[in-house]
Amino acid sequence: MEMRHKVLLSWSGGKDAALSLYQLHRTEEHQVTGLLTTVTREYDRISMHGVRRVLLDRQAESVGLPLETVPISKSNSEEQYEHAMRAVLEKQLAAGVTAVAFGDIFLEDVRSYREDKLSSIGMEAVFPLWDRDTAELAHSFLHLGFEAVVTCVDSEALEPAFVGRNFDLQFLTDLPPGVDPCGENGEFHTFVYAGPVLHDTIPLARGEVVLRDSRFYYCDLTPI
Repeated sequence: MEMRHKVLLSWSGGKDAALSLYQLHRTEEHQVTGLLTTVTREYDRISMHGVRRVLLDRQAESVGLPLETVPISKSNSEEQYEHAMRAVLEKQLAAGVTAVAFGDIFLEDVRSYREDKLSSIGMEAVFPLWDRDTAELAHSFLHLGFEAVVTCVDSEALEPAFVGRNFDLQFLTDLPPGVDPCGENGEFHTFVYAGPVLHDTIPLARGEVVLRDSRFYYCDLTPI
């Protein structure tokens, strides 16, 4: 029997990460050993997605995989970020993990960056969703029974009213022309609270909406 490659999954808590995990579980090539999440130290929240650490912990528990966090400062330079990430990945490599999986779909520059950084320490980059049609992916996510809430929107792409909404068919219908259905260009981010890769639904409530950096609107999710 061929040995499966041990893979760490880059985990934002959002729909693309959850769908990547679903796809990886369906293959015999990779064994997902854990989740890798960047957490902004000052806020104690998932970087960019703005989700509280307590909800991230509950999500990882529901998924049933150990969580490896990379704490960074909100003012981290790219060099500092890469140093922190490299330290964690080298520890994982020593433990037998040979690859990191990402939920990227079509951004070539992002893929090249990830591949270059991982190859420099002897690891491989895996992209379970690569080159899939994003409209098809978004509908597949819903068809599979996943449930998610929109936690962040870029006001340069979407009105603030989109934040805090369920990621559902109505949300997709209401998206303006030019906005990617999966938010692949950073138009919006999500948090998955139910679906086939989670053993239990994560109860949560929507709190206040805040504007940061004069651009990004965040809906504060709180655990119930």
